[in-house]
Parts: sequence; structure tokens; C-alpha cells
Amino acid sequence: MNEEKFSKELKRLEFELAKLQETAARKAMKIAIVFEGRDAAGKGGLIKTITARMNARIWRVVALSKPSDVERSQWYFQRYVAELPSAGEIVLFDRSWYNRAVIEPVMGFCTPEEHEAFMRDVNAFESMLASSGLVLLKYWIHVSAEEQEKRFQERASDPRKRWKLSPIDLEARRRWAEFSKHRNRMLEETHTEHAPWRVVDGDDKEKGRLNCIRSILECIPYEYNEEAFRPVVLPARQTAAEGGYQRSGVERKLMVKDWYGSGK
Repeated sequence: MNEEKFSKELKRLEFELAKLQETAARKAMKIAIVFEGRDAAGKGGLIKTITARMNARIWRVVALSKPSDVERSQWYFQRYVAELPSAGEIVLFDRSWYNRAVIEPVMGFCTPEEHEAFMRDVNAFESMLASSGLVLLKYWIHVSAEEQEKRFQERASDPRKRWKLSPIDLEARRRWAEFSKHRNRMLEETHTEHAPWRVVDGDDKEKGRLNCIRSILECIPYEYNEEAFRPVVLPARQTAAEGGYQRSGVERKLMVKDWYGSGK
């Protein structure tokens, strides 16, 4: 998708996201959206696109690091439960409890028994979330082996993207087929009526991002509250004389160097 078409459509969809945001805040909705996918599938970029112009007090991104020793001793879902949305909040999970369905068993971070326990319990866990009134959406961002390899090569050669290429990413690449086997089982066994999986084709990043946003908007009922979107009438700005203010020039004294001044 060319950049002009992408930008035009994204601008339209951002207005719809703003309507969803307003509805969620006004109706005290609790919304959790899970994003899963292979390394380099584009999960982070998709989340940034969704939240770029949204209110950070309503939209919250959760990307948990590896569990601590204390967290390892807890009920597996416990640290994720702590991140679930409160009323009027939308939480986007950049990877989630589904680490235990694919990454952990492939990488040997959990035992076969722990993996089986997760697969046995996760549907009941999500059923409880749905019963509590929480809206749960689950997205798998699909990337082909060829496109993933291309993105890995870019990360390996571009210093700006090197941080995205972790040792775990490299090992997961080596275990591509094993990863695929666990992914397929996860999608088949945890695709339920109360929490279905939706797969987004992420090979074309721009098109994939737009398709995912449209899916979110299609899945969550929201309204257009005309009152909330009326143009705001700005009050007159107080003058220096009215406020008893005298310019000191202090901000100029503390100004950073202008590296890009006129003519440079």
C-alpha cells in the first residue's frame, strides 16, 4: 500500500478510534486487546499506529519483561491479571499470557506439565474475563517466512533496529517449525466463542495495520457522541498586564542550542 493512501485512510480511522475512546471512557468499558505473532511480525508498530493520536490516560500498552523469581512462584496468570483494564480503560498487550502457549515451551522456559496446564486452563480464564464484562480481543499477526527473513536481515544490518534482534529472536528463528507447531495448536484449541482468535496478514505492514484497526472497530460497539466532538470555543488568553506578569527572558537563557537554525 502506498504511503498517501495509507495516511488518508489512517486519518479517517483515527477519528473512529477517537469515538471508541470517548465511548469507552463515558460508559466505563473495560477493553483488553491481545497482540501475538512471530518476531518481526509488526506487533509493536501496529500498537504505535493505534495509539499515536489517542489519549494515553485511556489507552495503556503492556509489554511485560521476563518474570521475576517471585512472579515465577505465583499463579501463572497473576501478573497479567494485575495489568487488566479498569473501567474506562483500553489495554493493549504486546504479547500476553499466550507466551506460555508458544514461546515458553519452544524455548524451554516452562515444563511440559506447565504448558499442558496452561492449555487446559486458559479458556476457563478467558471465560471468566468475558463473564465479568471485560471485552477481550485476540489478534495473531501473521508474517510469512520470506517476509520475516527480510525483516531480520534489515535488523541485523541497521544499527537503529539492532535492539529489536534479541538472542531469543535468533533462537526462535532457528526453531521456526517447532514454533509453527505450537502456534497452530494454540489457535485451534483456544479459539472460542467468548474469545475467538483473529488473524491479520502482516506481510504488508501498512495494509495489515489498517485491517486490524478496522477489525477492532467492527468488534467493539461504540457511538458518536456529537456533544463530545463539537469544536471547542477557546477562552481569551490573559494578557501580561491582566496577570501582573513581566517578561524575564529566563526561558531564552535556558534554551537548548538551535542545531537547525535558518539557513543550516
